[in-house]
Amino acid sequence: MRFLARTGFFARGLMYVVIGWIAVEIAFGKTSQQADRSGALQTLGRAPAGEIALWVLVVGFFGMAAWRLSQVLFGTSAPDRRKAIWSRLVNLGKAAVYVVLGYGVAGYAIGAGSPPSTDQQSVDLTATVMGHPGGRALIIVIGLVLIGVGLYLGYQAWRERFRDVMQLHELPPAGRRVVEWLGRVGGVARGLVFLVAGIFLIVAATEANPGQAKGIDSSLRELAAAPLGPWLLVLVAIGLIMFGLFSCCETRWRRV
Repeated sequence: MRFLARTGFFARGLMYVVIGWIAVEIAFGKTSQQADRSGALQTLGRAPAGEIALWVLVVGFFGMAAWRLSQVLFGTSAPDRRKAIWSRLVNLGKAAVYVVLGYGVAGYAIGAGSPPSTDQQSVDLTATVMGHPGGRALIIVIGLVLIGVGLYLGYQAWRERFRDVMQLHELPPAGRRVVEWLGRVGGVARGLVFLVAGIFLIVAATEANPGQAKGIDSSLRELAAAPLGPWLLVLVAIGLIMFGLFSCCETRWRRV
């Protein structure tokens, strides 16, 4: 189970590094590739040893799902009952996400086609939900949840809460500072993407326009339209790469 969990952290890191690199290329106008899971899979699939990399992702994502499910079944070291229940629910949600990721990558690896982009998924889901009574209100709630998740992830990263689950004492001082910096900056960049996606969901609901919903790719592209232009996107892209590298560090020093 430890092996599966560590493989999962490596798979997550690899995915974020590739997405971040695509975002850098978008900022300089060098690619039209989607800066999300779909684009990352296509980029990896074209690379040397790309098929091996894809199957590493499959094993990693399903491995992470299995580890999260083990935490649902057997619990974690939460200090009280309320936090223990919340921890199980959070891990159940994470396990579901990684099952979906693993299934999508496996389908692409065997030639069943690339999974839809996060932009298309966001638009389709928003349109479906808004077609039901109370759908716009539900989309606003989901948007607020995404904003809350983004703020939470950014705050947790900035306060370096990841130190609680990392065995950084095994590193020399210089290495420890590098890992801490990767986790801090990378986590803030990751939270910013969730924050922007949540804002656009709320805009889509208030304007009754599902097309305003944004996935990871469009959220990143919208940053390029900000006053600082593509340089803001470059900074966020570098942050995502840093988070990917931090996730790879978790492969070795995360307490599992």
